[in-house]
Amino acid sequence: MADVLRYVFVHLPGEQEAVPAGVLTLTEEGRETLASRFVYGRNYLTRHGRIPVDPKSLALDSNARRAEITPANGLALFGALRDATPDLWGRRVIENKLRAPPDSLPESVYLDHAGDNRAGALDVRVARDSPSAPGVLPGSFDLEHLVQAADRIAEGEPVPTHLEMIFLGAPGLGGARPKAALRDDGRQWVAKFPARQDGFNVPMIERASLELARQAGIQVPRTRHIRLGDGRDVMLIERFDRGEEAAGYPRTHMVSALTMLGLHEHDRSAGYADLCRVIEQFGVSGHVQADRTELYRRMVFNILVTNDDDHLRNHAFLYDATGGGWRLSPLYDVVPRPMLGTDRYLAIGVGAQGRLATLDNALSQCEQFGLSKPEAAAIIDSVVTAARPWRNAFESLGVPAQECDRVAPAFRRAADIGMGKVEAAARS
Repeated sequence: MADVLRYVFVHLPGEQEAVPAGVLTLTEEGRETLASRFVYGRNYLTRHGRIPVDPKSLALDSNARRAEITPANGLALFGALRDATPDLWGRRVIENKLRAPPDSLPESVYLDHAGDNRAGALDVRVARDSPSAPGVLPGSFDLEHLVQAADRIAEGEPVPTHLEMIFLGAPGLGGARPKAALRDDGRQWVAKFPARQDGFNVPMIERASLELARQAGIQVPRTRHIRLGDGRDVMLIERFDRGEEAAGYPRTHMVSALTMLGLHEHDRSAGYADLCRVIEQFGVSGHVQADRTELYRRMVFNILVTNDDDHLRNHAFLYDATGGGWRLSPLYDVVPRPMLGTDRYLAIGVGAQGRLATLDNALSQCEQFGLSKPEAAAIIDSVVTAARPWRNAFESLGVPAQECDRVAPAFRRAADIGMGKVEAAARS
């Protein structure tokens, strides 16, 4: 067992360089993290424009001046640092780079190698005077090489020297699927690749699903589709935690809903109503109801398309420097899951019937979202109307008919999942 110290830096709004915020101590035994502690730097606590490293566990209140702070709810690692640590895919990339077996490294090593392109505005360094090492992100013209490198990593094969550019843009990204960060058209994007085990064309279907969500009035980042020379498809989604190249790609602090709730990633007790309470507690004055309504639309959309991977790490919040609070991030990671079962469930709670994915369950606790029954019914109706012609929408984006057939079982008829009760509520 050993204590490992790391220096946490924050890219503050309007600042060109990251500033030191404090010291993280990880207690590690082999590859397991037993505990963590954090101490804010005195200079950071008096700095104009400072923001909390972790809004749940490391709020900038009277407790921030304590000698040491531990994570909320007995977590081993602070949620915001967990968000800044690579997820499954990023870990595979780092292990490939270091020639290490899967899941064999301590958390501090994954933190170190996530690099400057990790999600959000945090940076983690070995020493206070360690320089940042941003490197130059690959461009969209490098996609063929990036996909080839991702294939090697997925197969557990070493990445050859001429494909090592993937080590610049992929280690810090979340999620389990192959991907890499890149630059194009003055912005940063995440390129999401196909995987060998896919049962359908995931990049095309995910992009079409996001664009369908946009038609339903949901906030969605820009997306693009690129077909490679070998016929495979890649989806690009614009990063909402990075600004424009002309401004030096400024970073926006971002944390997951899991962090906002201070929960363990295997905790299944939370629901959309809990996210409403997060918005009420941490949100920006004047935007609370807009964010709750946006969240409601997303929940309804997820029900209609069977996006049951809507777990708490697939909801995020962005720090709004102007408002001094947190806003719901744009939608991301939406992939319909084809299934034949009648009863379907989302990853987190929907309403009075728990995770049951029906429209009447979505209506059952609409007051938690600040909505009356008629208001919620009107939102449900608008999302249903937008999602109903999903096949036409997908085909207009180039999704082949056979791919639509493969995912068709994911899309549900509103009449089969409680729309009658919703219509009755609209008339009340």
